[in-house]
Amino acid sequence: MISKTVKADFLMLLTAAVWGFAFVAQRAGMEFVGPYTYNGVRFALGGLSLLPFLLRAKYKSSRDRSARQHGAGEGEGSTEPVHRRTIHILLAGVLGGTVLFLASSFQQVGLLYTTAGNAGFITGLYVILVPLTGLFFKQRPGIGVWIGAVLAVAGMYFLSGTQGLRISKGDFLVLICAFFFASHVLLIGKLSPKFPAIPLSMTQFFTCSLLSIGVALFREQILLQDILNAAVPILYGGVGSVGIAYTLQVIGQKDAPPGHAAIIFSLESVFAFFGGWLILSEPATFTTLIGCALMLAGMIIAQIQRYWGKKSAEKKAALCNNL
Repeated sequence: MISKTVKADFLMLLTAAVWGFAFVAQRAGMEFVGPYTYNGVRFALGGLSLLPFLLRAKYKSSRDRSARQHGAGEGEGSTEPVHRRTIHILLAGVLGGTVLFLASSFQQVGLLYTTAGNAGFITGLYVILVPLTGLFFKQRPGIGVWIGAVLAVAGMYFLSGTQGLRISKGDFLVLICAFFFASHVLLIGKLSPKFPAIPLSMTQFFTCSLLSIGVALFREQILLQDILNAAVPILYGGVGSVGIAYTLQVIGQKDAPPGHAAIIFSLESVFAFFGGWLILSEPATFTTLIGCALMLAGMIIAQIQRYWGKKSAEKKAALCNNL
């Protein structure tokens, strides 16, 4: 049980790192293409990057099913549940992709009207919104999650260098984005244990891509040369941030409660800071270092509470079995 927890936390931490460094690519890409075009192309690329893994999984599943049928003499009707499950995966992926489209769209458009500091802080508020929203679904986070979430929000405030937030048009759009990202974390927390990661991820990526491109056709000018100029940022955003990171999110959340996952994902702000420092030569101040320390402390506190709770549960289970 503990090994599963460690693996899930590592995958989600890796997800946060990829997302954090994606802010550098996102800034560069937006110099050439509009927000909906950028999202449309990168989510399509992210979905295509998973196609080899899907084909491999389909081949393995088909081979195993054929072997079982040959050995057990099952009839032709055994394929019917597979078709029904495929429909359920598609419906789940479309739902996840629609929420992801709303979240990423509000964030991208909001960045046109507000500062990066404000956007980073407000988007990160989903670390609080996830456990709050989870209460409506009868999910009760432990005290460690609440303490960790508060420390993470405080850390993001210092990290962003934001002083005296005021609600502008861009701030309001990014705030809406935070609600949708919180909803997406909760939704994936519900769906990931029920469906295989690759087809679920691909379906939501292509859904988000189609919706983004549909809006871009009416609101933006899509030119092939502009997309080629933004090829490197789009490649990282598509293969890395979407194809790899969002799939790792689905896998990691199979063994992690949403509130705990949100705290780890919020560390993308820390990785974004280091990405800006390493790649864009952005200055590292004492205030931003305090922000990183607070966020790290929040994650550690949430981890301790979670591990302690699992260990106590395992001891109680072992004691009951001995009795």
